[in-house]
Amino acid sequence: MHTFTVWAPAASAVSLVLTDASLEMQQAEGGWWELEVADAGHGTSYAFSVDGSEPMPDPRSPWQPDGVHGFSKVFDTSRFDWSDGDWAGRDARGSVFYELHLGTFTPEGTLEAAAGHLDYLVALGVEMVSLMPVAAFPGRHGWGYDGVDLYAVHEPYGGPEALQRFVDRCHAVGLAVCLDVVYNHLGPSGNYLDAFGPYFTSKHTTPWGPAVNLDDAGSDEVRRWICDNALRWFREFHIDALRLDAVHALADDSPLHLLAQMSEETAALSATVGRPLGLVAESDLNDPRMVEPVSEGGLGMTAQWSDDFHHALHTLLTGERAGYYVDFGDPAVFAKTLTQVFLHDGSYSTFRGKDWGVPVDPERHRGWEFLAYTSNHDQVGNRALGDRPALTPGQLAIGAALVLTSPYTPMLFMGEEWGASTPWRYFTDHAEPELADAVRTGRRKEFAAYGWDAEEIPDPQDPETWRSSVLDWTELDEPPHRDLLRWYRDLLALRARSEDLRDDRLGSLDISYDPEGSWLVVRRGALWVVVNLAAEEAVVPVDGVPPYEVMAFGSAEIVTDGVRLAGHGVGVFAA
Repeated sequence: MHTFTVWAPAASAVSLVLTDASLEMQQAEGGWWELEVADAGHGTSYAFSVDGSEPMPDPRSPWQPDGVHGFSKVFDTSRFDWSDGDWAGRDARGSVFYELHLGTFTPEGTLEAAAGHLDYLVALGVEMVSLMPVAAFPGRHGWGYDGVDLYAVHEPYGGPEALQRFVDRCHAVGLAVCLDVVYNHLGPSGNYLDAFGPYFTSKHTTPWGPAVNLDDAGSDEVRRWICDNALRWFREFHIDALRLDAVHALADDSPLHLLAQMSEETAALSATVGRPLGLVAESDLNDPRMVEPVSEGGLGMTAQWSDDFHHALHTLLTGERAGYYVDFGDPAVFAKTLTQVFLHDGSYSTFRGKDWGVPVDPERHRGWEFLAYTSNHDQVGNRALGDRPALTPGQLAIGAALVLTSPYTPMLFMGEEWGASTPWRYFTDHAEPELADAVRTGRRKEFAAYGWDAEEIPDPQDPETWRSSVLDWTELDEPPHRDLLRWYRDLLALRARSEDLRDDRLGSLDISYDPEGSWLVVRRGALWVVVNLAAEEAVVPVDGVPPYEVMAFGSAEIVTDGVRLAGHGVGVFAA
């Protein structure tokens, strides 16, 4: 016995289409249609026809085994036998995040294959596995940000039961799971929502076209569709946190913003299940209101990504200044983002052409409310060639030290811990020739504006673009990768045992630096992080550095007037 339901408020008739029958559904309240079918249950294939249309997948489809254009299938989440009854959960704030893309994390590209590396992640010091989107998207290979069936799990990854199994295995070894969800837009291929109801509105526009309808006629059910989705991942799949993509594109003029609504409903569910449930926002607004409580006028997010910190660190190490990096690169800028989160906190943003951001109050906000990183999928994959930072092993070690000893919640992007040589490129697998060509042409035009030869831009549709992005796990035992991996492990172990490094007060550090950018020193309580940014050996002038070397990447020696470090060397010292 199964009751099928669908929201189609303007429809005159809706039919439930099964493999061997088409059954007229009954109209219910609020624009809903329903039908109880006695011999239906787990595994039943179905679709909906609205006013005589061709069969379409369920907007809340839990399972799309035949792709985004195929029939939906009933999936009974209660069938899975969970073994994580003792799992107490983990607060996203302060946890060590590890962002990974299932399709390139392993050659197999599945949840089952990724689970084979969980012991590795535990040994590394990871605490929160952050999965890029798993919602069903077109084709086999893609980033997942063009998903269209938000309740389903991409079948090539293993489908919904594989996700339940993956989360259960993560909890068994002490790892929490964060899932990337995209509510600000849907992909163009397989998107049938307009045929059902007002899921989009022309009241607002986004870079992807009409906005998801959060405040126009019919928006109550659209908001319910989104919030129910979020709660489903927590409740039915035991996910610990959600990473919300580009929340600045959630156009919402309602009295209660969607994020605030989601925050309140998540908090209520957290109290019910008795474990922390987190919401981590990606936001371009540079506004700490994002992480302030709803009761105080905030949006209630647990934490948010901090791109300003990334940009400041990236430019300090690479010297890049193009595009949105234009205002970054100065050591003073890095010092500001290390202590005040945002560079643009009301100041003029050259790239945006206007004043931007709001200051963070160090008395009100904590460092763990912001994620810091040297790389993420955007900052690598959205480069023309999908190339990782072209840095020496020492520079990579410096970046790791500055992130992992910061007062922020740290995040690693898969493979960075061993300085993976593989790029991570933008790849798609669209079946429609016109869509494939539009993606290909659009990407080449985008980077041609920055002076790139169009022929150098990898074709997103070429299978080799995806294949070249798959991590090469054989590198781990090779120099210099193994040395960098050891450095990451040692830093993460130090962070785990050091009270000074677990202090998330924004005022819990001091930083000094060479205005010319050749060195900097960060002090966290009894710990000192001394960095030589120059390529040649140099003495970093440090007054009163502690006599005890905890660890170093490259040679390090305390001398009369400071610390002598190898070129691109970094040392951690303690009293």
